[in-house]
Amino acid sequence: MVTVQFPFLPPGHKPMRPTLVIIMSNTHHETSRGVLYTIGAFFIWGLFPLYWKPLHQVPALQIMCHRVVWSALFVTFILLWQRNWAWLGKALREPRRVAIFALSSLLLSGNWLIYIWAVNAGHVVESSLGYFINPLVNVLLGRIFLHERLNRVQTTAVALAAVGVAWITLNSGALPWIALSLAGTFGSYGLLRKKAPLPSLEGLALETYLLTPLALGLLLWFQWQGNGAFGHQAFGKDALLMGAGVVTAVPLLMFASGARRLKLATVGLIQYLAPTLVLALGVWLYGEPFDQAHAIGFALIWLALALYSGHGLLSYWKERQLQRA
Repeated sequence: MVTVQFPFLPPGHKPMRPTLVIIMSNTHHETSRGVLYTIGAFFIWGLFPLYWKPLHQVPALQIMCHRVVWSALFVTFILLWQRNWAWLGKALREPRRVAIFALSSLLLSGNWLIYIWAVNAGHVVESSLGYFINPLVNVLLGRIFLHERLNRVQTTAVALAAVGVAWITLNSGALPWIALSLAGTFGSYGLLRKKAPLPSLEGLALETYLLTPLALGLLLWFQWQGNGAFGHQAFGKDALLMGAGVVTAVPLLMFASGARRLKLATVGLIQYLAPTLVLALGVWLYGEPFDQAHAIGFALIWLALALYSGHGLLSYWKERQLQRA
């Protein structure tokens, strides 16, 4: 609070000390920070192909295992710095929570594996499709497993997306299994995380801790067989493998910090930045095909997303109007 006083008086007036009270709120500042953090997170995710492509000679399974191990190590350093360990003992004493996170960690690692393989095998465009349709897959999973009702707009959006995928399938002669697998694994992962919620950092820590024994065992086996990439290539590539933990955790923490400062509708719009960047990289940097059939299929999916997002914004606006009334 800032108090501004005006001691001067017009002629003939009695002495008075009018006070202007200005209440300064940090709400706008917090929202701005939230937007910056959230855009930064999705921007980093959108540039992930630039990180994985230089490792195209390393098998995707090895890259994924390194990502798990180095992520576990990185989040451990953060938790040590925060002295934040009380949650772990409590979580491990709940068998149901551990079982859910064990399954969610498998889905997450599967998603990572498919994405890394797809990028390095020249399927960047199809990878972007997976994350474009992910919000609509979430709606469908909510209907199937949580019995959430779909209104007309949501039903139309899901149907349009299905038509778009079918169009791409018919014209390419193959089901876009990469896109469907990415959307399916990530959507299922989100569904499971609703059943046993933990904050982003703690959740990533528990998932990577559960996966690390298997990932580390595989890496040691690859090394023993003479097929391990680490230590047998240029230092720059080893550094990229080691840095996988940082590039995994940092955008996740940025997203968590940004999302809690923003309305869900705002986050819902910003999320399309990542697949848009991935699509742009696939078409313009890596020269992957994007013909008329792709354009029509993607256009149908974008129309579905516009309906879905527009309906969400309209519902949010109406709710705010009712609250103000």
